Amino acid sequence: MRDLTGSGETFREPQNGHPPLLVIAGPTAAGKTALSLALAARFDGEIVSADSRLFYRGMDIGTAKPEPAELAAVPHHLIDIRDPDETVTLGEYQDLAYAAIDAIHDRGHLPILAGGTGQYVQAVVEGWGIPRVPPHPALRRALRAAGGPELYRWLEALDPAAAAKIHPHNVRRVVRALEVTLVSGQPITALQEKVPPPYDICIAGLRADRDTLYRRIDERVDQMMAAGLLAEVESLVAAGYGRRLPAMSGLGYRQLHDYLAGEMTLAEAVERIKYETHRFVRQQRTWFHPDDPDIHWFDIEEGDLVERVAGFVKERLEIGD
Repeated sequence: MRDLTGSGETFREPQNGHPPLLVIAGPTAAGKTALSLALAARFDGEIVSADSRLFYRGMDIGTAKPEPAELAAVPHHLIDIRDPDETVTLGEYQDLAYAAIDAIHDRGHLPILAGGTGQYVQAVVEGWGIPRVPPHPALRRALRAAGGPELYRWLEALDPAAAAKIHPHNVRRVVRALEVTLVSGQPITALQEKVPPPYDICIAGLRADRDTLYRRIDERVDQMMAAGLLAEVESLVAAGYGRRLPAMSGLGYRQLHDYLAGEMTLAEAVERIKYETHRFVRQQRTWFHPDDPDIHWFDIEEGDLVERVAGFVKERLEIGD
């Protein structure tokens, strides 16, 4: 049995010897941050962010980043690791997340992967194979010069499995598949094979009906504006971070950038943030589907959410007093 804190609770590693990984997933505004903080305090956990918007320094209000006191109370990882003009590729994220999880295990703590970027969650949980081939601009230009139909024929010859998955007219993806194959010397599909990580994975998903989520989103946007989101965007613009940067294309930042550019009123920008966030929640169902058998779902409006999820975690990870 391993001690899980000051609470005296312990968890028993499963018979397969794999250490545990708790995942808190679900749509925007469902309450993942508050729940992960409560569970981390209860089970001596450390939180690994799976939110692509939390990477960036100086982008706090619009990303709903945990408060400084919350960050100080519970160890967090993969937050504030880049400036807004930098990027984190999916492969880099996966490497950083695995390193953080393994280090947490070495400390005898419970890693909690929490966030709403479904691609990042699944890359970690499913062990996606992600080609570590950086862009080669000259090669890309040369490939594009050959023309779409010819490129697709090359891909069919070099990697038929990849060609079967990519539409012939999607030149960008065809070029990337050829780039990876030519640079690495291996078909891109061979590099994309999934290898499940060596963890005992427990996934708790948060859900609510659409009207509830929309209401929570709208309230949160209003709270962000009251907390100074516009001033935050103005500060980023003054620092030279333009709206074409990937970081500045995030919800809230892009719309307020448009307002500052005189393209809409402030009221219109706020309504646009709400509308686009509603749409984003609908898109998140692609990653966090209600029928996913690997996710144990919890309705956020039914009873004490923390107690219900804590009970599930204790039973699933064999935590006892």
